[in-house]
Amino acid sequence: MHKRLRLALTTGEPAGIGPDLSLILASQTHWAAEVIALGDIEMLRARARLLKLPLRLRAYTSDQEQAPCQQGELLVLHIPCRADVTPGSLDSRNSTYVLELLQRATHGCQTGEFAAMITAPLHKGIINEAGMAFTGHTEYLAELTATPMPVMMLATHQLRVALATTHLPLNKVSAAITPALLRAVLKILDQDLRTKFGLKQPRILVCGLNPHAGEGGYLGMEEIEILIPTIKQLQQQGLHLTGPLPADTLFTPRHLQQADAVLAMYHDQGLPVLKYAGFGKAVNITLGLPIIRTSVDHGTALDLAGTGKAETGSLKAAIQMAIGLGRSRQAPTKLH
Repeated sequence: MHKRLRLALTTGEPAGIGPDLSLILASQTHWAAEVIALGDIEMLRARARLLKLPLRLRAYTSDQEQAPCQQGELLVLHIPCRADVTPGSLDSRNSTYVLELLQRATHGCQTGEFAAMITAPLHKGIINEAGMAFTGHTEYLAELTATPMPVMMLATHQLRVALATTHLPLNKVSAAITPALLRAVLKILDQDLRTKFGLKQPRILVCGLNPHAGEGGYLGMEEIEILIPTIKQLQQQGLHLTGPLPADTLFTPRHLQQADAVLAMYHDQGLPVLKYAGFGKAVNITLGLPIIRTSVDHGTALDLAGTGKAETGSLKAAIQMAIGLGRSRQAPTKLH
């Protein structure tokens, strides 16, 4: 019989909807795993009162067995906020707290305390305003785990889209698309689709960088000089790749029904299509990490914090995917 999975859920920016979503789901859902919320327990209690949720919050400690949570209960690994929290109102003093949630969850995944981590949204701007350079969850978790090449992938039930570059200004994308980068990203994408998603021979469609995939060089040379030679090289190594294909026609049923995943060259080439297809129910997965990490497909929605109107679909899907990925890896890891 498998050991019951234990997952870390970072509740994110305290002024945003991360705490709301975590609490609402705990009041509605009985998970097939222990979902441990990381956050300030008093802030979460106050938010539960504001949302009028009859929820019992229990303190989590890693050094003792916990009675399983029932619906309407939530285990909380207490990490204190640095300043009082008002829903919808950012405070840079709490930026350190937000990063501490990620640090603690990552450490727990590395030691085997947690089988996976799920991250509620944070606010990049306020973290940078606090004087800490921060470009996103993906890059930060790569730094914490000493991962040289993380790959961002978003997934719905019908579509998986990975990114060759992530949070990069558009005027820097072309220079970043190198043979070395493409080889690394495509190998990670292929490997994680095999090992984490159980696909024996993943079929990956590769977007071109330029309109019409360069139009034979008339609209750019990156396809001819970089993408085509790299794709051919990896095909010879056994990867099932098709491309480069024009992004404006790749995302059509004729192509997608032949694919397990798409590699887009930059953030806004692939993600608008995926979010149109499944916004609010899509999951962000960081590939290439030594740990399992899933997340929501949306931001902090400050205007909805504390109102009870935030949609839980994406966080629910992220938790469900983390459970599935954790089970697929489950030869249980022992604490070190």
